Amino acid sequence: MENEILFSTHKNGIAEVTLNRPRAINSLTYKMLKPFKEKLKEWEKNSDIKLVVLTGAGEKGFCAGGDMKTLYEAGQKGEALEKGRQFFELEYEVDQLVDEFTKPIIAVLDGIVMGGGVGLAYGASHRIVTERTKWAMPEMNIGFFPDVGAAYFLNKTPGYIGRYLALTSSVINGAESIYINAADHFMDSNDLEKFLNEVKNIHWHESSVDQVLGKLVDKYVMQPSEKEKVRDYEDEINQHFKFESMEDIGMSLQKGESEFSADTAKIILSKSPVSLKVTLKQLVDGKGKTFAEALATDLVIARNFMTHADFFEGVRSVLVDKDNSPQYKYKKLNDVSDSLVDHFFE
Repeated sequence: MENEILFSTHKNGIAEVTLNRPRAINSLTYKMLKPFKEKLKEWEKNSDIKLVVLTGAGEKGFCAGGDMKTLYEAGQKGEALEKGRQFFELEYEVDQLVDEFTKPIIAVLDGIVMGGGVGLAYGASHRIVTERTKWAMPEMNIGFFPDVGAAYFLNKTPGYIGRYLALTSSVINGAESIYINAADHFMDSNDLEKFLNEVKNIHWHESSVDQVLGKLVDKYVMQPSEKEKVRDYEDEINQHFKFESMEDIGMSLQKGESEFSADTAKIILSKSPVSLKVTLKQLVDGKGKTFAEALATDLVIARNFMTHADFFEGVRSVLVDKDNSPQYKYKKLNDVSDSLVDHFFE
């Protein structure tokens, strides 16, 4: 059986990591994260390693997120709490190690970059997107919540775009992901291989790493031709998503007279009411938190979701049976009490 994650080091000072589950769009498993954690710790101390290149195998994308199907299967055996705790603890620890890594990490965010993939690459020093990038925090689609430190980075978007992206699970393009501070550089996908080949051919031991890498990135970086559609709706997003209760956001959208507000209201009504309310509280409370603090809160929330029936129903409907018709226990926002929401943070 092929390894789910591949590592290589080169004499010129480069370490490479390839997420290697292309058929699952490189969804993250415990078996991938455990060795990655050890390698990051080893490379941090190894003076021969000057920079790290992080990519995903296959044509579809970098990483579609955490492997939620495995957690669903654990839930069927009554093992979700323990398996979930192990997975999320390790996942968030790796996300933090990437964020704290003192050497450059080039994260190649070509194609699909979602959920756990966003968290894994968030702390990388050079996050490169292309015209093929599809970026999202899609956890609301499966009755979960946007974890991996999202309360930190979604609060760093312009205005209330972060809340909009979290509560609707909207997918944005590469140009938009730069606009919301989730990526750094845009390259044409055809130039990526040339850029990476040049990176791999430089003797980094003999170079001022930051300076040489900066010049090389500048050589290939370009202005995206694609439209930043999220900017067109920014005023409306700020108008509707400034509120700190889901009822107020929903009412504001329903009162709106534009196609955007009508479509967004419909999208939100299709999500799990528990997920919506927990996520909004997570984002409101997360303002001003560090990445590490946001991850610590996420661990508490994630463990509580492992005992929540609507999460397993969401995963079943989207990832297992694929009927996209979840039958949630809590069907309306007013079915979800403040005390139930608070329980997820205990």
